[in-house]
Amino acid sequence: QVQLVESGGGLVQAGGSVRLSCGASGRTFSSTYAMAWFRQVPGKEREFVAAIAAISWNYITDYADSVKGRCTISRDNAKNTAYLQMNSLKPEDTAVYYCAAAKYYRDRRVPEYWGQGTQVTVSS
Repeated sequence: QVQLVESGGGLVQAGGSVRLSCGASGRTFSSTYAMAWFRQVPGKEREFVAAIAAISWNYITDYADSVKGRCTISRDNAKNTAYLQMNSLKPEDTAVYYCAAAKYYRDRRVPEYWGQGTQVTVSS
């Protein structure tokens, strides 16, 4: 099993920035897992935001078109932690942000494990 705990959400003004963190733990978790961020607004489907995995000696990332250029996903394998840096925030970025993990990078958009979510609210 894998446990994921997000932190770093809150109220941010439009144009501002936020950095979300996700700590992973569990007997089966390893640095080879892909880690991802999703977001969800009430009444809408959960939306993929970004993912990252270590493949060979490099990190590979994937971003949703809606956040490209404004978001950076990163990870610290020594801490089993993934981060999502979001800049130039817009009111439409308001959502609950979920951390997720998948054993294989190919499953980054349909991950097996989920955190409980952290609210990000962007005020105009």
